[in-house]
Order: sequence, then structure tokens, then C-alpha cells
Amino acid sequence: MAIDKSARPEPAQAVSPAIGLAQSGWLVGLLLATLVLLGLGGDAVRLTLRYEKQAVLEGEYWRLATAHLVHGSTLHLALNSVGLLLIGALFPRDYSPRAWLLIALFSAAAIDVGFVFYEPQLDWYLGFSGVLHGALAAGAIAWLRHESRPLAWALALLLAGKLIWEQVRGGLPLAGALPVVVDAHLYGALGGAIAAGIVCVGERHWPLRRPPL
Repeated sequence: MAIDKSARPEPAQAVSPAIGLAQSGWLVGLLLATLVLLGLGGDAVRLTLRYEKQAVLEGEYWRLATAHLVHGSTLHLALNSVGLLLIGALFPRDYSPRAWLLIALFSAAAIDVGFVFYEPQLDWYLGFSGVLHGALAAGAIAWLRHESRPLAWALALLLAGKLIWEQVRGGLPLAGALPVVVDAHLYGALGGAIAAGIVCVGERHWPLRRPPL
């Protein structure tokens, strides 16, 4: 059989954003459902699961994980739910579900370590916003790898500017009467960036490999 050496292989078909959103949508939906269901538990669930330093030191270690899943009010829950949906829409195919889980775990762990060792005055904390900042930092790193560099740097600078503003001027008044623990955003962003770096090293090369259809 003769082989036409001049023939060029067809370029790989890109994964559409809609398909990428469908691939990651189940993870966002599951997490969103968890946040809403815990929110329906009211004060009893909230007080049992929120971070309380003294309780953690006395052995209630589950609070280090569950504190990120409960919220102080319906508005607080709604804002973080919108943030979660926004993360899912902005970065639908940038990481696998396993990588997103790693990013969330590192973000939560960074917040917990920061609270226990560097925030002795903090009595309690709850909310998903710190983990969301970690996801946003990881998303910015993903965009630097394969999206428009100006767009990626704009996102990175926007996130950095928000974190700096919060450290200097305090949190944005978006959660109503609830106090905003701005250090959770900083710790979460650092944890998410570290996790994204680990994912990059794990892939063994800089260009992002998109999951096959």
C-alpha cells in the first residue's frame, strides 16, 4: 500500500466550553447541594460544625473541615454559592475533578493552619469564601498556562489587588452584619496557588493537557 507522506494529520478537536462545563458541573452541583443542605440545618448545625479554636484544641478536629461548609446567614450562603457557580463557569475544563479536590483541600488546610498558629485572637469562623479564593488563584495559574496572557495577568492582578486591599482596609461589606475574616482569603489563595503548582509539576510539563472526550 502506498502512503502519501504529504498528508497532514488533522488537528485535534478542541473541547468546547459547554462540554467542559458539563464535565465539571456534577462536582459543582454536589458541592452546592452540600452547602445548601447544611444551611437548612440552622443554628444547631452551624454551631456544631463551625471553626472554634478552643473546641479544636480539645479534640473536635472535624471542625477544621466542616467550618468551610457552613455559613452565618442566608446572604452569606447565597454570596458564596454565586462565587462557586462563577468558578465553575470561568474554569470549566482547566483542572480535573481530582485536581480541584486537591486545590480545595490545600486551600482549607492553609486556612486551618493559619488560624490555629497565627490567629490566636480568632474565636470562631465559618464560610466557603477562603476556599473560593484558593480556587480563583489556581484558576489564574491555569489561565497563565493556556489562555490569553493579558487576560490571565488581569485576573491575577485583580485577585492580588483584592487581597492587598483587604489586608490594608478590611473586608468588603458584602456579608451583611457578619464580620469578614480577610486572612482566610489570603491563606486560602496561598493554599490554592501551592496546589496548582503541585498539579503543574505532576503533569511534568507546562502546557495543560485537556481531558479527552
